[in-house]
Amino acid sequence: MRNKLLFGRSIDTGSWVHAVDPRAKLTGMMLYLIAIVAVGSWPALAVAAVFSVGYMLSTKIPLKYYLKAAKPLWVLMVFIFIVQCFTVESGEALWSIGSWTLYSGGVSSGFIAASRMGLLVSFTAILTFTTTPGVLNQGLSGVLKPLKRLGLSPERLTLMMSIALRFIPTILEETHKILKAQASRGADLKELPWKEKGRMLVSLLVPVTVSAFRRAEELVLSMESRGYTLGAPRSEYHLLVWRSRDTWFVLSYVVLAAAVVVYRLI
Repeated sequence: MRNKLLFGRSIDTGSWVHAVDPRAKLTGMMLYLIAIVAVGSWPALAVAAVFSVGYMLSTKIPLKYYLKAAKPLWVLMVFIFIVQCFTVESGEALWSIGSWTLYSGGVSSGFIAASRMGLLVSFTAILTFTTTPGVLNQGLSGVLKPLKRLGLSPERLTLMMSIALRFIPTILEETHKILKAQASRGADLKELPWKEKGRMLVSLLVPVTVSAFRRAEELVLSMESRGYTLGAPRSEYHLLVWRSRDTWFVLSYVVLAAAVVVYRLI
């Protein structure tokens, strides 16, 4: 079950992207989000796609892993496409059913919106594929340091992120154990019809939720017994050093975001 989980897993291939400062990666991902949101035409989408695939290939991680990262959201992408087809009324009329007409503008907008979602999910997987959770949290803490002036605690936010990433495979493994226990009692999920599968999955929410709270309580007691204090001064095992390649990494995202935004405004 752990081998099937891609979210939050780092894949070390020794590429130059792996060595980029996590603060640069986080900054780049925020700029990439701005660029993807600003994409509104096929040329802009093509530029974003070429940029994304280029960076994915530079990580030396097979593209199939990025496609698997976006696979769980295919239903949402299809839903976005359908909504655009029903709501956008521009371009040539392609098909009419009663009072509803499918327009070429709706199909185009649907493909662009779904592609934007797919690119966003697939590309942001670079952040977790090329960065270990510990280094990622360290970089997030560095990016969020300005929030101290607003009275917020970056340490609290990074701790929440770290625990959340580590709890995902744990909860998934717990769910897998419950499914195996039910299958041993004759309730095999693979053999049930879709309606029964839905009821069975809903019935999993209670034991999985109870298990998650129990593990969270055990984690809190364990941290308290070891004297963990939030905000206490700590040393860092890995020191983050900003290099010229990190600057060029961020600048490439600045160029992408600026190009897409300017093209949209023209």
